[in-house]
Amino acid sequence: MQRISEEAPMAADTPAGTPSGAPAERAANAERTATAAHAATAESAATAERAAAALARLAEERVDHRFKGLPPDAAGLTVGELAAQRRNLFTDGFTTPVLALSAERLEHNLALMEEYATRHRLAFAPHGKTSMAPQLFQRQLEHGAWGITLAVPHQVRVAREFGIQRIFLANELVDAAALRWLAQELAHDPDFRFIAYVDSVRGVELMDAALRDAGAGRPLDVVVELAAGEGARTGARTEADCAAVADAVAATAMLRLVGVSGYEGEVPDPTPERVRAYLRRLVSLTADFDAAGRFKAGGLDEIVVSAGGSAWFDAVADVFADVPRLSLPVLKLLRSGAYVSHDDGHYRHLTPFNRVPDEGALHPAFRLWSQVVSRPSPEQAFINAGKRDAAYDLDLPEAQAVRRDGAERPATGVEVHALSDQHGWVRTSAGADLEVGDWLGLGLSHPCTSFDKWQLIPVVEADGTVTDYIRTYF
Repeated sequence: MQRISEEAPMAADTPAGTPSGAPAERAANAERTATAAHAATAESAATAERAAAALARLAEERVDHRFKGLPPDAAGLTVGELAAQRRNLFTDGFTTPVLALSAERLEHNLALMEEYATRHRLAFAPHGKTSMAPQLFQRQLEHGAWGITLAVPHQVRVAREFGIQRIFLANELVDAAALRWLAQELAHDPDFRFIAYVDSVRGVELMDAALRDAGAGRPLDVVVELAAGEGARTGARTEADCAAVADAVAATAMLRLVGVSGYEGEVPDPTPERVRAYLRRLVSLTADFDAAGRFKAGGLDEIVVSAGGSAWFDAVADVFADVPRLSLPVLKLLRSGAYVSHDDGHYRHLTPFNRVPDEGALHPAFRLWSQVVSRPSPEQAFINAGKRDAAYDLDLPEAQAVRRDGAERPATGVEVHALSDQHGWVRTSAGADLEVGDWLGLGLSHPCTSFDKWQLIPVVEADGTVTDYIRTYF
């Protein structure tokens, strides 16, 4: 999508007596253009090769003490060698606690959101902060994603190491060191597209100064972020504030305004009506910017309008369906991320598919397997999974299944009511069948804080066969 422009030759470069446009000059220009195009193609090919090599290296990493839950007798094997053994999670040496990601449910969720975005004519840049797993980034791209959304410079560096070519930074970026690195990435790879938020004149000035100091060779694309309301997170608070930020962008040499964005999940006291009203403001602001000619500079070939977390993407689809015809094609970019694993708590209740069940349903793909290590009374038990292993910021884990002697059954009468660092406090009702040594399977709430506690996560088929391992980088 990015264009390579060349400056016109200076008069001093033209041999004396050679009229402008003469065959020799046209030939020289054509040669320079061909050389630049060849260099760009070579850079893109090199980036693709580095990405493939980086993904391949994940299978070459050695299994050792860094990775919780993996079989002790697998130490020294490569991850690829261990995956090739197709061990069983329950019978082949895995230790508790161990987090498992369902192979079938993962694939279902990836396919469902691909279908949803296609049906609603949305481009999809799922938020990579959820998993920070390059293998899952690749799976998302294979399922039609336009690119990957990220939040901070470290995450962008991870994504670039694994060859992600389109990155939407749903955050402001004013760190001079990060901007210097980004300028180098943009210079070295003409096919790399990067878009970031801006929400203040001061932020625009800092970005422009850092990029000029870095000698950036092409401008960095930005979208103005409209806040979801007073007291919301980031974003310019009013349309007038947004216009002032856009004017500041237009006055720079190093930034290019490409659209408008925001996050409807920050709407105060959200209701469907309030969320849709905010999203309509986003669309109107985009149209107003276009009518004012704010997208005419810099060879832009599309206008970006973006929103969409994991709680209101149905509202995004509805409102973005009514984006008016603008002077350029519109990239309607959805950024939901939690769908990839979904959950058994917060997002189970919030998912828009509860409101539009005819469009499908996401499946919770995580289960944390722990072991009962103490049963001090008929009403109490303790498991060996705690805050270091399970997400607890939104909801406590949900006891779902008990395994004993190869048989699995529902965890009837079993409830996790508190967590210590390395223990789960379990309350059992009268007659609950739970013994020391049993494996207790837990459903988790909040995918982001489930992924970030595990560096290497087994991908498990329904019969317990482990087929792959997902590496995370938090």
